[in-house]
Amino acid sequence: MKPYQELSREELLSLKAELDKKYREAQAKNLHLDMSRGKPSAEQLDLSMEMMDVLNSSADLKDSEGVDCRNYGVLDGVKEAKELLGQMSEVSPDKMIIYGNSSLNVMYDTVARAVTHGIMGHTPWGKLDKVKFLCPVPGYDRHFSITEYFGIEMINVPMTDQGPDMDLVEELVSSDPAVKGIWCVPKYSNPQGITYSDETVRRFAALKPAAEDFRIFWDNAYCVHHLYEDQQDFLLEILDECEKAGNPDIVYKFCSTSKISFPGSGVACIATSPNNLKDIKKQLMIQTIGHDKVNQLRHVRFFKDIDGIHAHMRKHADIMRPKFEAVLDTLERELGGLGIGSWIRPRGGYFISFDAMEGCAKAVVAKCREAGVVMTGAGATYPYGKDPKDSNIRIAPSFPTKEELAVAADLFVLCVKLASVEKLLEE
Repeated sequence: MKPYQELSREELLSLKAELDKKYREAQAKNLHLDMSRGKPSAEQLDLSMEMMDVLNSSADLKDSEGVDCRNYGVLDGVKEAKELLGQMSEVSPDKMIIYGNSSLNVMYDTVARAVTHGIMGHTPWGKLDKVKFLCPVPGYDRHFSITEYFGIEMINVPMTDQGPDMDLVEELVSSDPAVKGIWCVPKYSNPQGITYSDETVRRFAALKPAAEDFRIFWDNAYCVHHLYEDQQDFLLEILDECEKAGNPDIVYKFCSTSKISFPGSGVACIATSPNNLKDIKKQLMIQTIGHDKVNQLRHVRFFKDIDGIHAHMRKHADIMRPKFEAVLDTLERELGGLGIGSWIRPRGGYFISFDAMEGCAKAVVAKCREAGVVMTGAGATYPYGKDPKDSNIRIAPSFPTKEELAVAADLFVLCVKLASVEKLLEE
């Protein structure tokens, strides 16, 4: 079929009648499917069930240094947990702190600490007239929720196929002392699946901020989440690049096992410079005596080392890959060449980013919901939930079964077609 924009009004009306009929048939199926969030499926969670057996009442619960993990202490995490997550993060263990289950919690705490007490002796952000954060878009909605919660002004920075528009990032960071940070998902980004190029990483490391307390919030959530064993993206290690550029304190690097083991019971960490670690620990030692060391030990004894994590993630990929390909193949088959949508075929991560015709995203998501398929809200991938073009939709293929996903993908493309035809008829 030729692009919808080339159809006559009569052809569009005829097509709309046909699509309306299919949509009514879809509604009659009374579907209840959820593609709204990047939740691992039960099949993925089952991969980690043996972790529940590595510790029991007769297990030795001392770490390699003889620390009794049942008791208080060890503020920054047990030695072998730092070694394991250090391998995963490509960072020396002495540059990290191990936390509880949620890296989002660590990011929230890091922003909160900057707001209430400042960073390394600088004025607390909460005492400043204006604080701004750069937000690559489309991006991760929960990042934006944190900065919005603290009243921080968010500025959109467009994503390119190399990462954020670095010309704009460099201009804003170097010229405005109110710009205090930037959110980044540098590998298999949420939602587009883009990995920052070497040049982009080096330009981040070489930033010359007007604010001495500017920080890059480097959320490496998908560092080992490849879909293809033979087609993996490579990301330069940011802490190394910052040290080379003479900017060792400029970055906070976050990661966790949330989509590796159990999302609600994983292990998270922050990796950063010695100066930043010292600053963070001043607050941390008041906030806690130490995080869950038994859970840290459980993860270490289950995965053992980075090879164990990679082997485990290949099993995840075997579950995820067919789901991604099912959605992508449906998009290509049903929408390819119609001029009413574009998408990126990611090589890892948890999402597929779809761009509908301008002004159609909310209509597509609403039609899906009315026919029984819940999608991430239109606009969620932009600060304040406001997509200026109303076009981006985040597709999360992980949670439904393959059978449910096939049904959901068919309904999604039907809703894209219907919303697009209605938009063209309006014009």
